[in-house]
Amino acid sequence: MAVKTPLSRDSNPLSEAEALREHINRAIATEPPRGLEEKLIYRFSKFWFRPEFHNTERIPDRPCLFIGNHALFGLDGFVILPVLLEEYGRFLRPMGDKFLFTQPRIAKTLLRRGATMGHPDVARALMAHDQDILVFPGGAHEAVKPSRDRYQLQWKERLGFIRLAAEFGYTIVPFGLVGPDEFYEYLLDSEQIVRLLKQGGLWSENMRPDAIPPLLRGAFGTPLPRPQASYLSFGEPLELPKPGARPPGVKKLRAWRETVAERIDQEIAEMLLRREQSRHTLGLLRRIASI
Repeated sequence: MAVKTPLSRDSNPLSEAEALREHINRAIATEPPRGLEEKLIYRFSKFWFRPEFHNTERIPDRPCLFIGNHALFGLDGFVILPVLLEEYGRFLRPMGDKFLFTQPRIAKTLLRRGATMGHPDVARALMAHDQDILVFPGGAHEAVKPSRDRYQLQWKERLGFIRLAAEFGYTIVPFGLVGPDEFYEYLLDSEQIVRLLKQGGLWSENMRPDAIPPLLRGAFGTPLPRPQASYLSFGEPLELPKPGARPPGVKKLRAWRETVAERIDQEIAEMLLRREQSRHTLGLLRRIASI
């Protein structure tokens, strides 16, 4: 019998009805984080990552589903969440992979900070309570992607996020984020690590290759992310019709998904150009730490 670990395919911390119910109740009861901890995270993010936010006027003044490209290791949250909360008063609820919630202590910390596990019923509960939600349809696969796939969406044929938005008539706000995919230098891609594990007889077919992280090196050869400036731009929102008696078909859902993906790709391209035009503004120490 295979040993079940957080990286097992069949690991699901919300498989029991009671666990799902408790998770939803805690998520709904969560208030925006305030106090010294949040201030320190915000100040570190502003100093270390120098986030630039563009086209924020496109964000509607109502609860939305924010969708973008997932950064390496999911570190986009340290760029997006503190700034939107502190400067714009938007408390986004990121939905994470199930393996992040397998350890109770970590799950409790994530919930306290507003994160939830990516589960349709959890999303429905958040939407029913008019919450801003942050989703990366590329999931864990996009967060551990090989270096050749930087800033490439890895959505496959997923339609769940579009279907849920349509169910509640939620407005989708696409965005493109540039910077976090270079927070670390790749030493070994996750694909290479999986191959090595298989060659060494250390791989189980019950393990998830999309949850195996690459081997990386950060600033000055440490685990600290390199101080790469980050650039985020919001695209034109996608207004979905109010829910009707008949749900939209697969063809319509796919068309909406493609529209969102195209708008994200457009913002990524613009932010890549913006970064290139801004390289001369980087200080010497920041450039050295990013080598």
